[in-house]
Amino acid sequence: MNQWLTLFKKEMLEMARNYKWIWVPLTFILIAVKEPLTLYYMPQIIDSLGGLPEGAVIELPVPSAGEAIAASLSQFNTFGVLIIVLITMGIIAGERKSGVAGLILVKPVSYAGFVTAKWTSLMVLIWLSYFLGYFLSWYYVGILFEFIPFADFLQSFFFYGIWLTLIITIVILLNTFIKSPGAVGFISIGIIVIVTLLSTSLSHLLEWSPALLSAYTNTFIMGGNFPDELLPSIIVSVITIALSMLASIAIFKRRELA
Repeated sequence: MNQWLTLFKKEMLEMARNYKWIWVPLTFILIAVKEPLTLYYMPQIIDSLGGLPEGAVIELPVPSAGEAIAASLSQFNTFGVLIIVLITMGIIAGERKSGVAGLILVKPVSYAGFVTAKWTSLMVLIWLSYFLGYFLSWYYVGILFEFIPFADFLQSFFFYGIWLTLIITIVILLNTFIKSPGAVGFISIGIIVIVTLLSTSLSHLLEWSPALLSAYTNTFIMGGNFPDELLPSIIVSVITIALSMLASIAIFKRRELA
């Protein structure tokens, strides 16, 4: 346990040295807050651009609070996912390529501890950043439109957080058998895009796909009702996360011993 805590502290300190504890939360906050502010001030933004005929009146439908929150989640599903891939793609692959991983594993350090310490540190960073961004989005939506019940906010926060956790885990898995961080990032984005497109296009066949968690969360936050497919999708996601972590440890051990 002491060895694992040492590895975990090392990862947290490394993130601090790279200023990830500053720029990652700030980026998530900007991503989340931008949408409700843009939706609320859109008529003024369009009017300030000019070019409209004299006397023309801009009338845009006022979005509901649920729609404004869903717009923030959609930004997490694009820019947020991209940030996660960028900060995760070299967390093990980079150390394997530079030889740092080999130096650490020469000591009495377990492969499981090495992988899980990195996974846990990333979870703390991403979940904290995600919470700050999503909470401020909920707050600004409440100020500009109306407040969504805090219980609904928390539930949607955890629902969508499972999808982000799965992305972290998949990128970690790719780190264990690919040494190039660039290749890990490229393949990770490719897998996420393909799975999302397939799940969206074939939603009637892949209704339990983890990639649909974002859509189910949007449905919940806009309507307040749980889609029937939400719970099975969460269960599949949690099982996939667990299996991916076990596979990451097994593959990493086999690669390093080889």
